[in-house]
Amino acid sequence: MDQQVERLVNQTWEKFGSTPTGTRLMIAVSGIPGSGKSELATTMAKRINQIYATATPGSPPIATAIPMDGYHLTRAQLAAMPDPEYAAARRGAAFTFDGHKFLQLVQALRKPLTPQSADVYAPSFDHAIKDPVDDDIAIPASCRVIFFEGNYLSLNKEPWNQAALMMNELWFVDVDFEVARQRLIRRHVQAGIAKDEAEADKRARENDLVNGKEIVDFRLDVQEIVNSNYDPAWDRS
Repeated sequence: MDQQVERLVNQTWEKFGSTPTGTRLMIAVSGIPGSGKSELATTMAKRINQIYATATPGSPPIATAIPMDGYHLTRAQLAAMPDPEYAAARRGAAFTFDGHKFLQLVQALRKPLTPQSADVYAPSFDHAIKDPVDDDIAIPASCRVIFFEGNYLSLNKEPWNQAALMMNELWFVDVDFEVARQRLIRRHVQAGIAKDEAEADKRARENDLVNGKEIVDFRLDVQEIVNSNYDPAWDRS
């Protein structure tokens, strides 16, 4: 495993050990589209769970990764905007997400954990219908290490910066824009978002990387910068 990730795994496990009982260790992983933040967050949750399973056999998983995709505004909400054609073309920009709804999730997960604590639910995104699905991802009270991942989790604009203040740490996955563009072209074609590479490149240049510039230009200070340059798996996120 890459040394960056191994260091972060060990560091996070140590921090979890000092996290007071009844609270969660919450880490937000952000980056431009195509940076690899999804792969990092899921890898981190998997590794922490592996260590926890070895330390406490038979216990439920302690970590989970929560994507921001479920906080996309629906197509109906975009269609109701003053310029629906522009809103649809720019889907993925910060204004096409429900940041306040995401903030409510973070606030719910920040509440003290007690024996009476109920599961918390986050929305997912169904790529078949191209819309979010409410309450589709369960976050049990037993999950005490949360890796959030999304483009705008270190964006210094409301309400994203309010959610950022409630995190224990902010991580940023750094990638060259040209590397991200190539990854996005492959991803858009494979996912059926674009019919061919030319259309995928147009979307990457005119939407994804425009969003990427905002993400970089308005980034909050972060605790960790992770270089996305080592693992082909990161092309997927």
